[in-house]
Amino acid sequence: MLNGKKILIAAGGTGGHINPAIGTADYIKQKNPDAEIVFVGTAEKMESVLVPKAGYELRTISIQGFYRSFKWEDIKHNIVTVIKLLRSSSAVKKIIKDFKPDLVIGFGGYVSGPVLRMAAKMKIPTAIHEQNAFPGVTNKALAGKVDRVMLTSEKAEQYLKSKNPCVITGLPIRGEILSADAEKAKAELNLGGKPLILSMGGSLGAKPVNDAVFGLIKAKYKDNDCVFLHATGKNGTDFAERLKADGVDVDGNDNIRITEYIDIPKCLPAADLVICRSGASTLSELQASGKASVLIPSPYVAENHQYHNAKALVDNNAAVLIEEKDLTPEKLTETVNGLLSDRERLAQISANAKKMAVTDATERIYKTVCEIVK
Repeated sequence: MLNGKKILIAAGGTGGHINPAIGTADYIKQKNPDAEIVFVGTAEKMESVLVPKAGYELRTISIQGFYRSFKWEDIKHNIVTVIKLLRSSSAVKKIIKDFKPDLVIGFGGYVSGPVLRMAAKMKIPTAIHEQNAFPGVTNKALAGKVDRVMLTSEKAEQYLKSKNPCVITGLPIRGEILSADAEKAKAELNLGGKPLILSMGGSLGAKPVNDAVFGLIKAKYKDNDCVFLHATGKNGTDFAERLKADGVDVDGNDNIRITEYIDIPKCLPAADLVICRSGASTLSELQASGKASVLIPSPYVAENHQYHNAKALVDNNAAVLIEEKDLTPEKLTETVNGLLSDRERLAQISANAKKMAVTDATERIYKTVCEIVK
């Protein structure tokens, strides 16, 4: 139990680090209303908005990552990074001394490094959570220092040198996803009994994904055998106009639905096939929902971790993988047609994804951190 305990959580940079941290904090507070939780992050990244919005105090330090090139601009950036890293140690030490936490948990991002290193040095119980199948640089460095390493994917363990056995916890998943009713979701979207192909490339919009889906819709829309729901992202808002310019009747065709963003809890349960990137949170939600997917990992992320995330599913026949370097409208269309024409294979992939789901991740994380506080 963590009643009356003080818990410091370090998470930053992206929603993939921050949202699981907030989900865990919420669960701890639900189980232990008297627990006191404070976050550490930066003042510039997503945590500066998401953490206060969730109702938690955020204490900030100045930290950033290294660039891996020898361009003069990147060298200057890395000099500043070293200075910030040195200064962050004293800032973190002050936060820890002021707050006096009984437990420190890191969920990734550069900010986790100095916070967890200092906490371990000060003999405070520590744990980290790694969302990806291929661990990030920060968690690789911390694994040998902290008391517990928690993983979303068992594959990540082979890349880590931890001082204690790793614990497979999975990744916290939104309650709306876990409780969703697929048939109800299909009825609300008024699909007319047709399979739904849900496609997206992230909040900004990935041009290669948008271009491939554009070609898929052009090639298939006259078949009238499925409904397309595509999220263009912020940088793809001309998608519908481009389709119209190519002679596709978007406005008069309810089988083609184009939007900038998708309400995932509302739309994912209704999908028969999902085309998307392979961030850890996305994959956990696909597994929890039991959805077949065509995964197009982003090659622009650290350590190419989205590819490793996708491979964890593909190796279990729980998804189909198309690397971006191989992605063309023709390749995507061929893949989608193959899946839609083989309903038995589609159902098997869906069932295999469901088997991989960990739906009690927050409870597993909670039990793990309670053990180290004891």
